[in-house]
Amino acid sequence: MTTTYEFQPVEGGVPIKSWTRGVPVDDKARDQLARAAQMPFVFKHVAAMPDVHVGIGATVGSVIPTKGAIIPAAVGVDIGCGMMAARTSLMASDLPDNLEGVRSAIERAVPHGRDVKQGKRDPGSWGSPPPAIVEAWATLAARFQLITDKYPKLAKTNNMVHLGTLGTGNHFIELCLDEHGAVWVMLHSGSRGVGNAIGSFFIELAKQDMRRWFVNLPDEDLAYFPEGTDHFDDYVEAVGWAQDYAALNRRTMMTNVIAALRGAIAKPFEAELEAVNCHHNYVTRENHFGENVLVTRKGAVRAAKGVMGIIPGSMGAKSFIVRGLGNPESFDSCSHGAGRVMSRTQAKKLVTLDEHIADTAGVECRKDEGVIDETPKAYKPIEAVMAAQADLVEIVHTLKQVVCVKG
Repeated sequence: MTTTYEFQPVEGGVPIKSWTRGVPVDDKARDQLARAAQMPFVFKHVAAMPDVHVGIGATVGSVIPTKGAIIPAAVGVDIGCGMMAARTSLMASDLPDNLEGVRSAIERAVPHGRDVKQGKRDPGSWGSPPPAIVEAWATLAARFQLITDKYPKLAKTNNMVHLGTLGTGNHFIELCLDEHGAVWVMLHSGSRGVGNAIGSFFIELAKQDMRRWFVNLPDEDLAYFPEGTDHFDDYVEAVGWAQDYAALNRRTMMTNVIAALRGAIAKPFEAELEAVNCHHNYVTRENHFGENVLVTRKGAVRAAKGVMGIIPGSMGAKSFIVRGLGNPESFDSCSHGAGRVMSRTQAKKLVTLDEHIADTAGVECRKDEGVIDETPKAYKPIEAVMAAQADLVEIVHTLKQVVCVKG
């Protein structure tokens, strides 16, 4: 296998291997990668994916293997965020010419967005969760109770009311066509309000521990829990639960979207003929280079040999269903998307509404000022990202969206 990564030594730390040839990477992201590489418990090297960009504590688009410690901010606050895609038996010709009704049906089926004005129900959560949501929540409730018995503050969160909901920002639900004209449903979301609360709580707890133990860090957001401490075990338990919540959130949304499509499209169809459900913000125990390690993927997808994954482009670009090639140097990982080249603030300043409308031509989606931060120009070109990681994954399907629902 040809080596396509760039090697960067780090003074006082492990090296960085970056799959970023032909893809823009800013200096701040390189500095942030180097700070993570200086942590004494990082194993072998840090792997940077082609969508790498600055995050909180650790870069989005990085893989950080550790032994004996875990960094909560490297997982982040959208714990278990990831993608799900399912192929249907529908073809492009089965879709109505005007897709506005299909988009509206999806929007009615899945709470999305956010509005926290006093006295108003947040449209991004269930007012009164339907029976199927209550039933799904019951599969998670006992483990959540164990967590909240230790940390009562986490009980007062949007937990059941956010199960089966989309959220805001870069989360989306799309209808896509593959290279054969087959219709796919694809969606992107994570552990919602409860996962955010768990992530934020433990990041702060790790910072408190570092201050109490007088540990000097290159960045306060790299605060960690050493293995063998109560907080380490409690975080592993909580983060594992949030990851399971996120996967269930995606499955629940997929069920509701497919039901909505059956109401909006006359032709009967099958769904989930090929289904993929993968995290891209998570931590898990794996074996690499003959050793058992904790692997934190922040904006990266597991791409072990034969494992299916999803790499979405922006709301006006292509997305890809991929199969992992099992490259050991990347710790069996690949990118989780295109990666931002503009912050949300920059995008709102630099991209006009007319440009956004032009860049999303042919997609039934929001074309207003409120989604400019998610406009295609805010992201790296997905073709360059895929070319940079040709030794990490092979493309199985190329998808192009025709409907996109944003929070």
